[in-house]
Amino acid sequence: MSLTPFELEIYQNTLSSIAEEMGMVLIRAGFSPNIKERRDLSCAIFQSNGDMIAQAAHIPIHLASMSFAVRAVLDMPEINEGDILILNDPFRGGTHLPDITCIMPVFYNKKLEFFVASRAHHADIGGLTPGSMPLSTSIDQEGVLIPPSKLYRKGVLNKNLFNEILKSTRDPEEREGDFNAQVGAIELGERRLRETIKKYSLKKLKQAGNELLDYSQKIMKEVIKQIPDGNYEFEDYLDNDGVGTKKIPIKVKVTIKGRSARVDLSGSSRQVKGNLNAPYSVTTAAVIYVFQCLAPSSMPLNSGPLRVVEIIVGDDSILNAKYPAAVVGGNVETSQRVVDVVFGALSKAVPKKVPAASAGSMSNFTFGGVNPRTGKNFAYYETIAGGMGARFGLDGVSAVQTHMTNTLNTPVESLERELPVMLNSYSIRKNSGGRGKSKGGDSIIREYKFLSEATVSMITERRKFAPYGIEGGKPGKRGKNTLIRRNKATQIEPKASFEVKNGDSIRIETPAGGGWGKPK
Repeated sequence: MSLTPFELEIYQNTLSSIAEEMGMVLIRAGFSPNIKERRDLSCAIFQSNGDMIAQAAHIPIHLASMSFAVRAVLDMPEINEGDILILNDPFRGGTHLPDITCIMPVFYNKKLEFFVASRAHHADIGGLTPGSMPLSTSIDQEGVLIPPSKLYRKGVLNKNLFNEILKSTRDPEEREGDFNAQVGAIELGERRLRETIKKYSLKKLKQAGNELLDYSQKIMKEVIKQIPDGNYEFEDYLDNDGVGTKKIPIKVKVTIKGRSARVDLSGSSRQVKGNLNAPYSVTTAAVIYVFQCLAPSSMPLNSGPLRVVEIIVGDDSILNAKYPAAVVGGNVETSQRVVDVVFGALSKAVPKKVPAASAGSMSNFTFGGVNPRTGKNFAYYETIAGGMGARFGLDGVSAVQTHMTNTLNTPVESLERELPVMLNSYSIRKNSGGRGKSKGGDSIIREYKFLSEATVSMITERRKFAPYGIEGGKPGKRGKNTLIRRNKATQIEPKASFEVKNGDSIRIETPAGGGWGKPK
């Protein structure tokens, strides 16, 4: 007999609250500003086959892609109670190397029944430059690659593996603290899930997981049914890959037929030399996110919608990266352009339900060196918010993280306390949003002054191709990166890696949202 709607709601809230509590443990126990301030992390619960049944409201690019990581560890020869599995391999369930996933099996009566997982962006994992976001041409240049491995075997730490990972990073102490926070989070999740099984019974909880997946699938079918049948195409471009390839096309054809959707991205660019290649898990997460945005907020967030939306990419595609492709920028930038083109295609079918383009870039900024206050190495990474695209009847929100990122900003006080930098300015970039019947959201100006020498890497987008407006709305302003040295300003390319001196400043103006509808 099926669960009643009341029971289903209770189980949905129970499971998602476990994921939320896992996230709070990770935030409070984390060492780096990236974890405890920006909250670049995600937690979720999975069935034993890898299907996600509940998640916290964390990072969209992490969540839909985490099922790929859980399925990757299922290929391991043996999984035992007390094991903790770890990976960051983008070609086996990961996204890019800084995103490290820790997975713990949940056994009941000596049988594997569920998994709990946490994924966190580590501020450095080795590679060519501090922050592990280099202008790479191979995955080997981006940091230490961790295939599906056992960090703990039956509750005992694999010290050799752990030490090898820590030795590969520029700040082992901070990495160790963030890893321990991740382990604490999933240990709590495993404990809470076992308590829930004892409270409601294993049979009921497994039934709830299956019915929640079915329920989300059913809702997604109804969402797609509301879109008129037809073929809808859209094309947009990435600025460049940082090593010579410019104007990189991302093209989609969305076919709606009844209650099913087919998203064909095979017309997009082939794999590029630079780091904008995206693993298939990242492409999947971006596409599913768009359709989830069209669903009612009451829809449980799980793997159910993946059953309804067919995603097609080519074998030699920038959206289906193959080893040893460089991928560190694909997770953060190419994913945003996939969102833009799928929304752009759907705007031709349901313009009143779809926003104009948002910033379209996470404006990734990394730097590192030796902290003169401590004498120790440091590495720092952050993404910078932009403007949200306008919607039918609503202006876009200003200075906000959009689409595939959902992190917070790093507070000025925390940044200046932890690192040898000062913030000269941090403000809204006024009148940067695209004009329209509804106006695009304004973006951000953030200017850093360095108090020591450092290596800087920037992976940014929408510096050449502006965020589009729809229904006659105007584009949002493009982003702009500037180096200020001895009062002389020099514009920086969208992708760049260089040395800064004590007293240099970097000014980042992020892209703004496009307008919706013809301006009055």
